[in-house]
Parts: sequence; structure tokens; C-alpha cells
Amino acid sequence: MKPALLTQSINEELPKLRKSERKVAEFVLQNLMPVIRMRIVDLAERAQVSEPTVVRFCRAIGCRGFQDFKLALAQQLASSPSHGQIAVTDTDSIKDYTFKVFDSTVDTLLRVRDNLVLENLDAAVSAIYKSKRLEFYGFGASAAVAFDAQHKFFRLQITASAYADPHLQNMSATSLELDDVAVAISQSGRSLALLDSIELVKNSGGIVIGIAPSHSPVAAAATISIQVDSVDDNQIFTPLSSRIAHLVVIDALAIGVAQKKGPNLDSHLSRMRESLASLRTPLD
Repeated sequence: MKPALLTQSINEELPKLRKSERKVAEFVLQNLMPVIRMRIVDLAERAQVSEPTVVRFCRAIGCRGFQDFKLALAQQLASSPSHGQIAVTDTDSIKDYTFKVFDSTVDTLLRVRDNLVLENLDAAVSAIYKSKRLEFYGFGASAAVAFDAQHKFFRLQITASAYADPHLQNMSATSLELDDVAVAISQSGRSLALLDSIELVKNSGGIVIGIAPSHSPVAAAATISIQVDSVDDNQIFTPLSSRIAHLVVIDALAIGVAQKKGPNLDSHLSRMRESLASLRTPLD
């Protein structure tokens, strides 16, 4: 297990844990820094469980035992010290929750960056560069990412469209041809309608780039998988950090494609900036 993914693993396993093990998980997530300095007997006492329950919890999240769990947690907090201090509470001041939102986003971006498979990112850039048509699919919060992506690639002289309606996605997927590209964006990676569209794209001979959590159905179904793992506090608001991570991945893809297009793109972008200047108020 990569250290930076320990708390994510706890969150993912939480629904599967026994009630007593879940008590340990919830205590750990709320007290990451203090737990590092605890003995197994201390953690068992604070979580109000037995010591064997603590050991079972550690193994359930992929650690060999309590010491291995503490080492992984210490390594994560060393590389990402803000993690564990970003859960928003009802008593937070405006400064508290503002800083937590920023810290949470920075923390997510660094973890996603460090776990990107760069070969897959490079393959996605090449596929987009060679494509005649580029389509973006996403629902809910991912729809906003899809439409932002359409705007970015439209500026790069690429025929790009975005769809947030399952019927339109299926029509788009069916009309794609060999080497056309569809980018499937999903924060859960489990949307049934999106999975249907992915299969239609592949049946049409197109390439699917999946931007979704690792080990998710969307990631598994994609021709090229760009894995974005993020744990958001869904109980308070729509996921924020994962959406921003998806936007940054789109930016990286756009930069890669722009680089492949070379100097000719520079003159096009310059003309576009000049045409937009008339729509803005002049600088003082």
C-alpha cells in the first residue's frame, strides 16, 4: 500500500467493517496525529474496543499489524501534514473552514499527481492529438468538468463536444468512428449510463479515456485509464477536491496536445486573444 492512500483505504473499507472495527476507523480518522503516539492498548481503550479488534481493523485496511499501520500513517502525515485537519465542523470560523477547503484541495492534487501513471497520460495525449472528433461525457458535478474540457480543446482547434444527457451521450457514442476519442469523466466511476456509453464507443471503434477512481468499473472499461482517487466529505456538500483534480488532469492533457501541435497553434491562439479583446473593457 502506498502511504499516501492509507486514509483513503480506511474510508473505502469503512462500510464493510464490523461495528467494532468501524469504531476504531472513525476514531482514527478524527485523531490521526494523536494515534501515531498511541500504543495498541491506548487506541483500544480510546475507541472502546478490544486489542484484537484493533489488529483486525489494521488487517482489514491492508496493513500487516498495528506497527505497520502506525508506520503507514506516519509516512502519510509526513508527506501530507494537513490531512486529518481538514474536516469541516459546525464550530469552524470562516478562517478555519476556508483554510481547510484550500488545504484539502492542495492535499488531493498532490496525492493524485504522485499516483498518476504518466504512460497512460501520454497515451491519452497522443490519442486526442490524432483524433478527428473528441467527445466529453459526464454527469452531475462531472458535467461541469466535461464542458470546461470542451472549451479548452475547442481553443486548440480540435472538434470537441460535451454531453451530460445519457441519450445524447449514446447518440454521440454510436456515431464515433475508428480512432475518435470519448473522455468519460466520473467521480464515482460507477455510473451505469456512462458505462453503457463507453461500450458503445468501443463497439464503434473509438477510444475511451476514463478519468475515474482506480479499481472502478469506468477505469476498468476504459481503453486508457487515468486514475483519480479522492475522498470527499459528501455529507456536507457536493464533492469539491475530486472535481478540481479532474479539471487539473484535463489541463495537463490540453497542455500535452498543445505541445504536439507546435508553433502553428501559437498564431491561432494569438488571433483568438485579439478577437476577444474587443469584448472587454480597456485597461486603465
